[in-house]
Amino acid sequence: MVDARFDATKYSHDGSTGEYAPAPLDYEVPRLKGAGTAGIEGAPLMDRREHLEAVRRGEIGSMHSWELVTAVDGPGTRMTIFLAGCPLRCLYCHNPDTFKMKDGEPVRAEDLLSRISRYVPIFRSSGGGITISGGEPLMQPQFVAWLLRGAKDMGVHTCIDTSGFLGRNLTDDMMNDLDLVLLDVKSGIPETYKRTTGRDLQPTIEFGDRLAAAGKKIWIRFVVVPGLTDDPENVQAVAQIVSRWKTVERVEVLPFHQMGRDKWKELNLDYQLEDVTPPSKESVEEIREVFRAKGIETY
Repeated sequence: MVDARFDATKYSHDGSTGEYAPAPLDYEVPRLKGAGTAGIEGAPLMDRREHLEAVRRGEIGSMHSWELVTAVDGPGTRMTIFLAGCPLRCLYCHNPDTFKMKDGEPVRAEDLLSRISRYVPIFRSSGGGITISGGEPLMQPQFVAWLLRGAKDMGVHTCIDTSGFLGRNLTDDMMNDLDLVLLDVKSGIPETYKRTTGRDLQPTIEFGDRLAAAGKKIWIRFVVVPGLTDDPENVQAVAQIVSRWKTVERVEVLPFHQMGRDKWKELNLDYQLEDVTPPSKESVEEIREVFRAKGIETY
């Protein structure tokens, strides 16, 4: 259970009810019903005012799905929780159905924490825990705060997977309840980052600086997309940014894949990478060597 003394009202409301309003994009995602919340009871029916108040307090969040994974999304066996809503529009996103908060399922933090509690023995034996992903988890900071606090009360290792674009929504109290951050650095050159995500690079850099200053462990993820992010100058720029954060434990260089292509088509979205071929193993390994040259453990 969440400590009754926990005060969610001190958390920024940006994004928690869709109030975060980035600049208009070229497209919007059609409304689709969320999926993958089996085993977690949906939030009870309530009127709009009651629902919005519960969301603002962090008691209810918009969730896409969850899964148990091993050696993915952090150490050990993990329960990865995918929240709905993201301010970025990455061209290579393989979960475009998480773009909008309204497309998720409303769930109570209390019910999600109850499900997490079932796996505590597995987490302890494997050195695992929970990873809150998305979408972008920091679109719903109050809800994430409840989950982090509740998980720490159970002695569970905690992690978020974030682009860092909304890093300002992570309060110091939330930082204290966080053991690890998977930070997705999409590109290192501002113009390339903008083309890749539709957003600015600087908030991610500032968030990484803050994490490093706080001594938080960071795992970096960088996706290699031929013709988009694999330019040597861009790779060097990412490596230079990452090397400034002394708490980075590892870099994961991930090859682009086409697993999300069908989702884009189902959502009637303009998928611009239709003809992009996944990078070769050799080219990915060459990029990994750029990070290793900075003294960073790289996979």
